This record gives sequence, structure tokens and C-alpha cells, in this order.
Amino acid sequence: MESSFIMLNGQDEIPNYTCGRESKPIAVLAGTLWETSAYIGPLLELYKFPQLTYSSFDPMLNDNGQFPSLYQIANKDTSLALGMVTLMLHFSWTWVGLVITDSQKGLQFLSDVRAEMDRNRVCAAFVKMISNAPMPYFFYPRGHDFLTRETSPVNVVIIYYDTESLSDINYLIGQYLVTWRVWVTNSQWHADMTGRNFILDSFQGTLVFSNHHAEISGFEDFMQEATPFKYPEDTYLTMYWSSNFHCSFSAPDCTLKDCIPNASLAWLPVNRFDASVTDGSHNVYNAVYAVAHALHEMLVQQVQTQSMGPGGQAFSPWQNIQFKNPAEDQVNLDDKRKLDTEFDILNFWNVPEGLRLKAKVGFFSPRVPPGQQLSISEEMIEWATEMTETPRSVCSESCNPGFRKTRQEGKSVCCFDCVPCPKNEIANDTDMEQCETCADHQYANTARNRCLTKLVAFLAYEDPLGEALAGTALCLTVLTILILGLFVKHRDTPIVKANNRSLSYILLISLTFCFLCSLLFIGRPNVATCILQQTAFGIVFTVAVSTVLAKTITVVLAFKVTDPGRRVRRWLVSGAVNSIIPICSLIQLTLCGIWMGTNPPFIDTDAHSEHGHIIIVCNKGSLTAFYCVLGYLGSLALGSFTLAFLARNLPDTFNEAKFLTFSMLVFCSVWVTFLPVYHSTRGKAMVAMEVFSILASGAGLLGCIFAPKCYIILLRRDTNSLPGFRNRMHSKEK
Repeated sequence: MESSFIMLNGQDEIPNYTCGRESKPIAVLAGTLWETSAYIGPLLELYKFPQLTYSSFDPMLNDNGQFPSLYQIANKDTSLALGMVTLMLHFSWTWVGLVITDSQKGLQFLSDVRAEMDRNRVCAAFVKMISNAPMPYFFYPRGHDFLTRETSPVNVVIIYYDTESLSDINYLIGQYLVTWRVWVTNSQWHADMTGRNFILDSFQGTLVFSNHHAEISGFEDFMQEATPFKYPEDTYLTMYWSSNFHCSFSAPDCTLKDCIPNASLAWLPVNRFDASVTDGSHNVYNAVYAVAHALHEMLVQQVQTQSMGPGGQAFSPWQNIQFKNPAEDQVNLDDKRKLDTEFDILNFWNVPEGLRLKAKVGFFSPRVPPGQQLSISEEMIEWATEMTETPRSVCSESCNPGFRKTRQEGKSVCCFDCVPCPKNEIANDTDMEQCETCADHQYANTARNRCLTKLVAFLAYEDPLGEALAGTALCLTVLTILILGLFVKHRDTPIVKANNRSLSYILLISLTFCFLCSLLFIGRPNVATCILQQTAFGIVFTVAVSTVLAKTITVVLAFKVTDPGRRVRRWLVSGAVNSIIPICSLIQLTLCGIWMGTNPPFIDTDAHSEHGHIIIVCNKGSLTAFYCVLGYLGSLALGSFTLAFLARNLPDTFNEAKFLTFSMLVFCSVWVTFLPVYHSTRGKAMVAMEVFSILASGAGLLGCIFAPKCYIILLRRDTNSLPGFRNRMHSKEK
């Protein structure tokens, strides 16, 4: 404040009076704290005195109502948090520490970086606020325990330095010799320039986000030519020259003597003198050009005002200053039109200690679309001393494809366990939150990281099971035809005639079609086969079972009727019992017709019964109609079994009542067993079960009824003749 009074008034005792006679300055170039600007800003505003700050951009100074005459030279650095988080994402660092200086800027950066981290699922392992106030060294360990290896297993730490920070965090990190971490920091960080010449350095591999500046033309030559002899008024340069080039001072006028001849600042090592342009120096460079542009605008306006006469208006050019400096950098004093800062990513090389090189390894620009903002050359990066490859910094290792993440209870979202995907679900990328279910026509592979197209399958003739069933059906068909031929050949023998040979022919023919209809269930289903499967099965088996029923009734009536004049005897002679077959078949045909007319069978797919396959099957359509058909068939079989069982004790010479009983017992057993097994199977096994039941029940009828007859016809020919039949009856009467 005192300096401000002296500058404005010429003295610091009487305000509002100008006592100096020399020309007044037109602007103040300041690199002060925002608190200081808050104090001197109102004072400078009284005199309409512009203040240009060359420190880093501070949002607190953006209030034009509070600081109407204050202009910031630096570009906005609000994208620093975005740049650092983008770098974290590039290297897949999701578990990082935060060390922030406890200041207004530090708190603002903490808010920005936490928002970006939450948006991109990067987690903070710890947050340490470092006080700006000086602190005795013996208090450091309690406040800075994050520097120890055991505190938090974090390999990457973001450090935000405030320009005006008084904390010596560099000293602390150097004391702990932290050589297992990567430090990511901003341009306010600077290496310890004293140099301890140790082999190891804690800051080896540090990544620095430095404000991008174009190279200032002639600056390198200026630094090489700058000497205290060329600029004798610069007392700081004189003292610096004396300490680095072994000069002495002459007694009368304190001038330098006995210096190294032709010495230059460019000779000094980096740990003595860093010739790179700092942000502050670059902002001062731009500030000087801004003042020059403002003076030019004021002079032009002054000439124009004089030519206009007394009516001219006062002009303040500062707000509208916008230009490109000789280095082609855009400079704008209007905070609303300022561009976001672009950043060079520098890698600090300091092994061996004292090398102190900052190599540019990347670039970040918030002015381009996301995804193109960061460019980095990983092969150029030198990591921390203990790191031999690109480090990892995660709370939990990534979940491989085929696994999904489950959050660990009570911990950050970055800490999780990996759980395998459930059946028929996949995770085709790393760190997936949820597994994806495969479509119905696909299935998950063994690793559960890819959905494969299911193969279309059905009970084919090429399958071992289909081949076996088809072969069995054909063998039984051929066997039935052979038996039919045998019966036709011996049609005049007693055993064939005694058992109503016409019914035997009908039964054998129906059994032949029963075995053949099972082939409709094998092969790729189509609409025709789906309809024929059920109708052919129902009608053909109805004919077979009703024929057995007719044979049973015939046997019972033949042995029970003793009066030749009775009506029942006339039925036997006339063959009226045979009408049972068409009547029963007509009823079954009616049921099948209703079924086909209301909800017929159709082609369906089963994508879940067999892993990796889509089974093409025939859907029954109406299960009620299917069970009605099956139930009607069962009632006929049960009636036949009951009658045959009642006639089992009749005289057994050529009497097939017992054989009919056994055949119906086998038939009923097969289909009673079929129902629960059919409902417990799926896919091809279900179709195979139905085919097996058809073949087993048909084979039961064929074997139980006709095997004994074939035995007598082929092996007991002596009994299959009229004399043999009489001798057998005569022996029984004795």
C-alpha cells in the first residue's frame, strides 16, 4: 500500500495529492497475490490506474465490479484438471493420490479435479492438503505420512503447487527419497536448483503440465550476451555473476574485476541457471507488448480526438486489447474472450542427480474435440528410479473378459472383485459392470467373452441315435412283413384260422404302419411331417389297439357262447365284431380332425435345451388335444387288457387270451412310463423318447401276440394240422 502511495503521489504521507514532478507511469505490472490486489485495486481505481498482473490466472480477480481496472495477462488454466485426468485415463491410472496446497487456488483445483475424476471413474486414494504456513521439520512426519511406502499403495500422485505457496513439499519428498512413485504436477513446480549430487532423486520421472508457449525469438542470444558489464544498473545480475564466475569487487566503485574472461550465463549448468522461459517471464513479455499496444491505441485516439475538436470523448483501450505477440501467441485482456491454456507435458530427467533436464514428451489442448486432446510419446518417458516399465496404479486389477466387477463393500468404486459371468452371459471387454446376455440364437463360449452362433440341430438320420432308431424301425417293419407273409402262406392251418386270420392280417398291417410312422419323427421337421406325425401315430395305433380289442372280444365270445341260436353267435358268424375297428378309428379320426382344425402342430425351435444348439422340433400345438388322442388310445388299450385278463383262464389250445393280456400289459406299461419321461426331457431326447415308445409298444404287440404263433408254425408243424389238433384235444380229454 505504501508503494502505491509513493507511485501515485510522490510521497506516502498525504493522499490525494501529487507531489512528484517527474512523468507519471501509465500502468502497473504486478505479480502479486490476489489478496494484495484486493487491497490496492480500489486505490488504483480512484486514479483510473490500470493494473496488469503477470502471475498465473486467478478466477478470483475476474470480478469486474470489484476490480474494474485489473487485467490478467495469463490465459485461463481451468483445463489443468481435465488434462491431468486425461493423462490418468491414457495410462489406465485409476487409483491416484492428491497433494494440494491449502490456498484459494488449491481448493478450486481440488474441486475441479475431483469432478473430472468422478466423471471418468478415477478414484482418489488419499487427499492431503499442505499448509502454506512454514512448519518446523519435526512436525512434518505427522502431516505428511503419505510419503511412506506403507501408508497407501499408490504409484501415482498428483501434486498441485500454488505460485505463492510457502510450503516446501519438494524438500519433504527429497528427504524421504520417494523413488517408487510418479509425480504429476503443474508448471509452478520447480526442481531444487542447489543440487546435492546424489545418485538417486525423488523427482526422477516427474510429469509436469507446463503452459505451452511459443519460442521467443532472440531470447537465447539475449541470455548469452547478458553480462553485468553490459547492464551495470542490474545489481542482481552483478551479484549473481560474482558468485558464479569467481569475481572480486574493486574498492573504490564496487565494480567487478578478475572474472573469468568471456564468461556467459549459458556456461552454467542447469542446477545453477535455468535458461528456459518461465510462465511469469513469458507473461511479463506479453504484458510489455500489451502496454505498447495500449499506448499506440491511446495515441491514435488522441490524434483523432484533437481533430474532432472539444466534442471528443475519453478513451480506455485496455479492455479491447487483443493481439499476437512476435512469437505468434494470442494475447487477450478481456477475461471473457480468453482461450484455455494449452499444456506441454514435460518429463523431468535427473539421473544422475544434477542432470535436471525437462524433455517434452506430450501435449494437451482443450481446444480440440475429446479423444484428440492428448498426444504423448510413451517411448520417450523416463519413469521413477524403481520403475522398469510403465507403472500401474489401480486399487484392483482389471477384470478380464468373461468376468464382471462387483464393488467391495465400504470401499471406493475403483476397488472391486471379479466375478465370472453367469451361464449364457458374456463380458467382451475388461472391467465391465454387467454381463450381457447372448441372443436366443447365440450361446456363450467357454471363456464367456464371446457369443457364438448356435448350430441348428434335430434328430437326424446321420446322428447315432437317429440311425439306431431308424434302423430298428426298418427291422421291425421288415419283420412284421415277413410274419404277415408267413401267415398268408399258412392261412389254411388251424392256428391261423383259429385266431381270426382277417383280424391278424389287419393287426400286422397296422403294426407295419406303426413302425413306419416312427420315421416321420426322424429328420428335419417341416409342416407336413409335423401334422402327419401325430395324425398317423394316433390313427394307426388306434387301428392296432382296436384290432386287439376285437380279437379279445372274439375270443371271449367264442368260449362263452354255447347256444348256437343265440344272437351273439350270429355276430360271430357274420363278423359283426370286426365293426369295432372302423368305429373306434372313426372316433380317433374325429379327435384328430378337431385337433388339426383348431390348433395343429407347427415347427418350433428350442434354443435352451442343448448348449450351443437350436433344436428344431414339432410343437404339439394343443397339448389338450394331444392328451385326448393319447387318452383315447389308452382307454382302448385298458379295455382290451381288462377283457383279456378276464379270459386268461379259458382253454389254451390255440387260445391267445393270455398273449393278448401280456401284449396289452406291455403296451400300457410303455405309455404310462412315457408320460413322466417325456415331460422331463427336452430337445432331441424328447423326440427320441416318443419314437422309442412307438417302437417299444409296437414291438410288444408284435412279440407277445405273434411270436408264439410263429413258433408253432415254424417249429411245431405236427400240432399245426387237423390230425395233430385232434390228437392234442384227445390227450387232454384223457
